[in-house]
Amino acid sequence: MSRKIGKKSYQEQPKKYLKRSYSFPAIFDYDEDGISVSFPDLPGIFTCGKDEEEAYDYAKEALGLHLFGMEIDGDIIPSPSKVNQLDLDSDKAVVIVNIFMPLVRDRVQRATLKKTLTIPKWINDLAEENHINFSQVLQEALKERLDIKDPNEKNNLY
Repeated sequence: MSRKIGKKSYQEQPKKYLKRSYSFPAIFDYDEDGISVSFPDLPGIFTCGKDEEEAYDYAKEALGLHLFGMEIDGDIIPSPSKVNQLDLDSDKAVVIVNIFMPLVRDRVQRATLKKTLTIPKWINDLAEENHINFSQVLQEALKERLDIKDPNEKNNLY
């Protein structure tokens, strides 16, 4: 069974359509120089690691980011294959990778971007003299202009 969350923007999606976690089988392909990882149900995900721990960590990150992208794009997220139905060579193993999506979504949404801007030199000089943090001032001004309340300023305890 596949899930489609629609073509609405991610922010418009009702929370009930966004799963909290996903578990997908990953194929660990062992070689002399490390472990290659792929997901049979999600052909766009490939990663690798020097050992099992690193391969698993990178597989989790790759899975979470890929699924987040699919959610954003409104793509159908397939159901995971049954482990016993996967046909593997002797140098491969199946590892179930679970990802908790609220953490992925939060991390991606809080990512910072570098912006280049132009201001008059005299304002720049005065701001530097007063040790002004340009990034902080721009963020505060944008939040005020866009009437955005900072989610970190919540006063609830949950």
